[in-house]
Amino acid sequence: MKHNENRIFPEELKELVSLIPEDRIAWHEPMAAHTSFRIGGPADALVTPASETELASLISFCSHSGCPYFILGRGTNLLVRDKGIRGVVIKIDQPLGNLQIEDQRVTVGAGMALGELSRQAGVRGLAGLEFAVGIPGSVGGAVCMNAGAYDGEMKNVIKEVRAIAENGEVLRLSAEQMQFGYRSSIMQNSKMVILEAVLELLPDDPAAIKQRMDDFTERREARQPLDLPSAGSVFKRPAGHYVGPMLQELGLKGFSVNDAQVSEKHAGFIVNRGQAKAADVLELIAIIQETVRNQYGVELIPEIKIIGED
Repeated sequence: MKHNENRIFPEELKELVSLIPEDRIAWHEPMAAHTSFRIGGPADALVTPASETELASLISFCSHSGCPYFILGRGTNLLVRDKGIRGVVIKIDQPLGNLQIEDQRVTVGAGMALGELSRQAGVRGLAGLEFAVGIPGSVGGAVCMNAGAYDGEMKNVIKEVRAIAENGEVLRLSAEQMQFGYRSSIMQNSKMVILEAVLELLPDDPAAIKQRMDDFTERREARQPLDLPSAGSVFKRPAGHYVGPMLQELGLKGFSVNDAQVSEKHAGFIVNRGQAKAADVLELIAIIQETVRNQYGVELIPEIKIIGED
């Protein structure tokens, strides 16, 4: 494979067209169009598989050709650097978002939106996912990072995960094998790709479930800067501290680097006021980390995933 400044050109990926219809391949696709931050340079190729077979073919192609690949969900917890992503971005979207509900057991594809799953379960009188109603990511992304809110986490409801390995083998992992931690799982340091999750929920009155969802939604809308692009909470919560109040105490609320700004509504968020670049966000993150380190002796670890070339 020939490279020019590590860039993989579409002609070197022409075999993709034999695996995936070309109308589902976007060449040099701006990642700003696929992230909630509305930031990010181009991917060499962005491909949306419509079936598990196509996904397996893509992973096999990338593995055997040495082409780097990145699995993208809804791009809600992601910052893509300004020069973009080399190789293939595989977008797991609604075609891989199947849903099957049998009694209290829910089998759901990785491409389904987590908030939609929460609502679908609620109207069927299944409780346990109310916390997820406002989380904007996909099921696959939520499982991978053990997403949570309002004292709920994905690990509390997951019984099993079905995933595809780099060699194409389909594996079933128990909740214990997933090694869930705070905003983490075994998937984050693995080449496995989540296909489905099996959840066990609890029966409850749909009206009571909806009331809890409405309460969480109201609290979220009141506290979070939903009117501007962001990637959610920027940092993991350090032991004994809350990031938002800590940054507010340091006078960082509203502080900005060009169009990247610490939200004036919730200091735990960085928002894009319109034309922010990844470099602006990264500089702002570094300033926040240094200020907190100097004042509190606390090391802030990003919760958002940062990928791509500077």
